[in-house]
Amino acid sequence: MAQQLPPDPAALTSIAAFQNLPAKVLAWLVSTGELCQYADGELIVRTGDPANKMMAVVRGGMQYFRGDNGQQEPVFRVATGSISGVLPYSRLQISRGQGVAVGDTVLYLLSRTEFPALEQVSPELVQRLVGIMSDRARDEVRGQERDDKLRALGKLSAGLAHELNNPAAAIARAADALGNMLKNKPVLLKNLLLACPPAEAVAALLSTSTPATEPDAALPPRSALARADAEDELADWLDGQGCPDGYALAPNLLDAGHTAATLEPLVAQLPASARPAALAWLESHVSVLRLTRDLREASQRISTLVGNVKNYSHMDRAGGHELLDVTEGLDSTLNIFDHALRHKNVKLTRAYAPDAPRVLAAAGPLNQVWTNLLDNALDALPPSGGTLTVQAARQNGGLGVSIIDNGSGIAPEVLAHLFEPFYTTKPAGEGSGLGLDIARRIVQEHGGQLEARSVPGRTEFSVWLPTG
Repeated sequence: MAQQLPPDPAALTSIAAFQNLPAKVLAWLVSTGELCQYADGELIVRTGDPANKMMAVVRGGMQYFRGDNGQQEPVFRVATGSISGVLPYSRLQISRGQGVAVGDTVLYLLSRTEFPALEQVSPELVQRLVGIMSDRARDEVRGQERDDKLRALGKLSAGLAHELNNPAAAIARAADALGNMLKNKPVLLKNLLLACPPAEAVAALLSTSTPATEPDAALPPRSALARADAEDELADWLDGQGCPDGYALAPNLLDAGHTAATLEPLVAQLPASARPAALAWLESHVSVLRLTRDLREASQRISTLVGNVKNYSHMDRAGGHELLDVTEGLDSTLNIFDHALRHKNVKLTRAYAPDAPRVLAAAGPLNQVWTNLLDNALDALPPSGGTLTVQAARQNGGLGVSIIDNGSGIAPEVLAHLFEPFYTTKPAGEGSGLGLDIARRIVQEHGGQLEARSVPGRTEFSVWLPTG
């Protein structure tokens, strides 16, 4: 437990901000505040406690921790002679982390209720404290910008890993199946040659297999029952041609667009003894071509995902302002969120006007804005899903971008403070309250405006950017 110490004017001389103050100011500080001693490792500040005291470290130090996913991560340390806690004109109301004593620690504590009196006693000290607060806020914002980028990257990378895993697994499966089929190819070819088919029949066989390289999107869709019936019908026909494994051959031949009707003219040119070998070779060939196509499509999917990440991060650009098609950045960001959108069963609408103008902007920071706004919109939607609309159009001589969700909405008392730094409705330790402040500052640095409107069932964040 903290132990209160007797007043000691000499103790305050170790505080950098208190040095060279008039004796009457030091006397006021001693009589108004208090000295408290803490043992090594003792908890000084708890997450969620009211931020109601200025704390100056007379001896020892304080280590601050911030909760993240149930873990307490070290954030910063306050050394001897430094000041922490709430300061004059600070908007901080709730402690967002916890502070622990480092070594035998003595703190000078001054209640924030005494700040008005401090302004009368020593305007000079108030100016020093405001300067400390400004430096601290600037460092906090810079650190939070880095943390927000890392947090967004963590969320997006989890979805991206899932998206990459699907085509990667498809490639692995197709490669294994392709390897097994290629091993059997020589045996199938030998069996076909031993049957001595006519040259004309072999040529027809080769030409029949060629269309299997094309996507079968033109094939009429089948229900599961219709598919099963078609497989049974083809398998029965293959059995009638002497194939001992008709049910094994039917699925791949059917996928390649073959039926008994398409195969009948082909086998008519073959002697009965050659038909099983010919049909087995044909099934193997169209399967190899189909697997090759599957490999190509899966690898293209990976290339598309990598392209989305590249466009999102703009890793191939210098990072300065350039003339941008903002819809490309919106699309890249939405594509990166694709897994989260599907996971929440969100209905997404992209409404981009064909005459949406380009803007002179820095791509990376703007994508951070879209990330923050989309992430908030997704959080606002219920787990069962909802609708999300992203609009971009010419507006007031510039570009207007709107992100609209049909979540529960934002209460008026919250909306009034939404863009204030450190304001958050999330539990202590889960939100910094700087995401929307950072987004608004990025937009303002581009000469634009960021606004929010909300009623139950509709929340809209609107960004306006000048074209030049």
